[in-house]
Amino acid sequence: MMPGMPTQPLALPAAVRRSDRPAVRLERWPAMDTIAPMDAAEALRDLPGLALLETARPDRRQRWSFLVAEPLTVLDDLPPGPEPFADARRLLHRLDGTARSGDVDEPPFLGGLVGFLGYDVGARFERLARRRDDDLDVPPLRVGLYDRVVAWDRRTGRAWLAGRAVDGDVAGLDRRLEALRDRMEMALLGPVPARSHGAIPDLVFRSGLDHAAYLEALEAVRSAIARGEIYQANLTRRLEAPFDGDPWPLYRRSRTGDPTTFAAYLDLGPGRAGRPRALVSASPEPFLAVGPDGAVTTDPIKGTRPRGADPAGDRALARELLASAKDRAENVMIVDVLRNDLGRVCRPGTVRVPRLCRLERTATVQHLVSTVTGTLAAGRDAFDLVAAAFPGGSITGAPKLRAIELLEALEPVRRGLYTGSLLWLGPDGAMGSSLLIRTFVADGRRLTLHVGGGITWRSDPSAEWDETVAKARGPLTAIGAREG
Repeated sequence: MMPGMPTQPLALPAAVRRSDRPAVRLERWPAMDTIAPMDAAEALRDLPGLALLETARPDRRQRWSFLVAEPLTVLDDLPPGPEPFADARRLLHRLDGTARSGDVDEPPFLGGLVGFLGYDVGARFERLARRRDDDLDVPPLRVGLYDRVVAWDRRTGRAWLAGRAVDGDVAGLDRRLEALRDRMEMALLGPVPARSHGAIPDLVFRSGLDHAAYLEALEAVRSAIARGEIYQANLTRRLEAPFDGDPWPLYRRSRTGDPTTFAAYLDLGPGRAGRPRALVSASPEPFLAVGPDGAVTTDPIKGTRPRGADPAGDRALARELLASAKDRAENVMIVDVLRNDLGRVCRPGTVRVPRLCRLERTATVQHLVSTVTGTLAAGRDAFDLVAAAFPGGSITGAPKLRAIELLEALEPVRRGLYTGSLLWLGPDGAMGSSLLIRTFVADGRRLTLHVGGGITWRSDPSAEWDETVAKARGPLTAIGAREG
């Protein structure tokens, strides 16, 4: 828990809790329309629990950016017992759960939980053993309860201020919204002070698996496939560099150098050494999305090629990807994993695949992307969906549980936050989330970045290594770093 933050519902007298004013606020904020979300975040950087979930490249899956700070309370572990999300549910129920209007031009998130679940949390859901030590100074998860949100629609450029009353304290919500408005307008709409975003040292990242060790692990995956244990596994390696500085300049440089659909910055507070910690993500991949009506969507990415040096080269690489039997088979296998995961909590007959192996591009790579949809069964919610599908099939393998066990033996370090999920959840049942790939983790001592790819029987070892190099190049180049 964050020091000084309440962990129990506020003891408000009944006269305070009762109010004829709405307990959910949503209003346009035209003064923020022209303010970039990361500049707005700069004005709140001294507040604890700052989280910026930013859409730098809006697309069919994502158009909203959200900024929150000063969580009312924070969870940094799951409770023992059969209900791992019991504490998170209780926190979310403290906020007024009035449903939004349903207007697609209004933000889908007006307050709720924001944070991450690390990859290793999945062992709790599936009762899997962990064989590797966790050597990073970060918690397994971190989820804060936020009653105020600034939202930007990246399609229209319009900004909104929103909030939900906690424990029925409508007057308290009014005061906190007004304080946020005053602070941001004073910092952003007055005379603009000279800002120094901080220098980033020359960073050279070293791989925990060198070329030979990676190929040895890859052959172990192929051997498991030959024995019939698995069909595919997502083998990863970790790059790291010494770093104990301010992570915020890394985000600013990453955000402008490698714009992506699910950019994110999450302040993790000081570590054991007293140095700042943060998550800096430039992920192109969503994980799970849920609407207030229980509609579920997931868009797995499998199959990657770099962007070409010119339009002709780009098209040639795209044609190669679309014609690749190996990449298509890998994508279809993960679609089957996700259909099974969604089928555990969705109404029978509602799980469908409206898109299969569609080509989509980022600034540095191009992917095959599919879409799986469903509708939550009665009595099921977003927490049940996360427990059923976490960690994501696209970053583990098929069959998923055996692939996870095999990867635990082959990867020399725990994944930590990598291939976990960054997410927001509202008390109306809605949820949005991304997979934490192309994500830097600053733990106060070092900066880490994992990269990986799906291994099948048809995998070419040299090509798979080259794919991890290509995947690392984008985020490393964006912050002026390199792999050495």
